[in-house]
Amino acid sequence: MVIINQVRVRYGNQLALSIDTPLSFKAGDRIGIIGSNGAGKSTFVKTILGLTNYQGSIATDLKPEEMAVHMQHNHYSNAMAVKHIMESILNTKIKKNEILQDLISFFDFEECLHKKYSALSGGQKQRLTIILVLVQDAPLVFFDEVTSGLDFETRQKLMSKLVEWYRNKTTTLCIVSHYYEELEQLVNNILILEKGQVVDFGDKDELFRKYCGKTVITVDNTPENEEITKNFLKLEAPGHLIALSCQNDQTEKDIAELLIRKDINFRRSNNNIEIMSINAKNKFNGGGKRD
Repeated sequence: MVIINQVRVRYGNQLALSIDTPLSFKAGDRIGIIGSNGAGKSTFVKTILGLTNYQGSIATDLKPEEMAVHMQHNHYSNAMAVKHIMESILNTKIKKNEILQDLISFFDFEECLHKKYSALSGGQKQRLTIILVLVQDAPLVFFDEVTSGLDFETRQKLMSKLVEWYRNKTTTLCIVSHYYEELEQLVNNILILEKGQVVDFGDKDELFRKYCGKTVITVDNTPENEEITKNFLKLEAPGHLIALSCQNDQTEKDIAELLIRKDINFRRSNNNIEIMSINAKNKFNGGGKRD
């Protein structure tokens, strides 16, 4: 569907994006794009869409109108009812478009149609843009921070709706997000960017095993827990956690039995994208696992 090779994007003298190893997106892929602020995530999306100048090759059999995008910031008229905004942008009448009617119903958006855009809540504004994207039924869809700025409950509801809508569909999704738990629900591939460069790209389970092991057990980062777990291999982790790498079932059993005996709460995971990405970037930048 899309093959990206030897792509460079510059903003003046700054190299904003550098892709050396070819990246290939196939029909039906669900790709999570992650990285810290300034990593090049939005530049990457805009480059594939043809919205930035670049050097290199982006080969695709898709036409521009076969790509849809939800951008992080959108601007709509505050003077018009939402219904008229939708009909104006899509050049169709709601009552004549069954797919649009289905989406409005699916996202419980009926009550918003006669409101002005300024009267919508943050979650309702996001639902509006999502509907405008989904109604295009494009083979390739980008979501750029689709739940940014929303509270936890609203984010969960929106992501559940997206998961349900795209279930059993062959649409290729590229999702930029810093909410890792959302990506764990929806994606099967991860692209990690760091300072405009590709840290790694591949199946999320394979990347987890590559950088973390079979499973990871996490506990609160306290001096007591640090001492108790001192004999086990530790991974880089968010500051409030200690992450223990389990390369096999026996190691996992040993750690779990120790923590249970010491009455310490812990969490086991085999798909923690945040810890995986931290360790991938650490290795990329020349670091390694902790002692």
